[in-house]
Amino acid sequence: MAGDKTLELLLDVAISKEEEAYNFYMDLYNKMTDAQIKDTLKFLANEEVKHKEFLVAYKSGKFGSAALGMSTVVDYKIAEHLDIPDIKKDVDTKDVYLVAAHKELNSYNFYKSLSDAQPAGEVKDVLMKMANEEMKHKEKVEYLYSNTAFPQTAGG
Repeated sequence: MAGDKTLELLLDVAISKEEEAYNFYMDLYNKMTDAQIKDTLKFLANEEVKHKEFLVAYKSGKFGSAALGMSTVVDYKIAEHLDIPDIKKDVDTKDVYLVAAHKELNSYNFYKSLSDAQPAGEVKDVLMKMANEEMKHKEKVEYLYSNTAFPQTAGG
């Protein structure tokens, strides 16, 4: 039963991280005035709520590890090469996307390191699926960042 306690503690930490991520995005949301960036931040905050709900349901035994689907993610690696901008009221949209990319990268690294520490099995698989969910979000905000920071011009 010690393994069950360890899993329970691990899930509690993961649930707490999802709550922190939700609060982070909502704090940014409240600082912004641009409707498009507010929509993106609200979307990301809602994704963190879904993650928390999944983890809570998983912790209560409602379903197994098949609940999150694995899919291929494109990692642009933008967050790894650019510093985190300082966020203030009415900051550039591209900077908000870059901060979000860093947040998602940190969440990915959190779940990946937890997964790496687990033996093969359901817990390891669930943690890798959570890591991949965070990487999907990173992909989305890096895509938005690249389109905002380097917009397509009429000439190509």
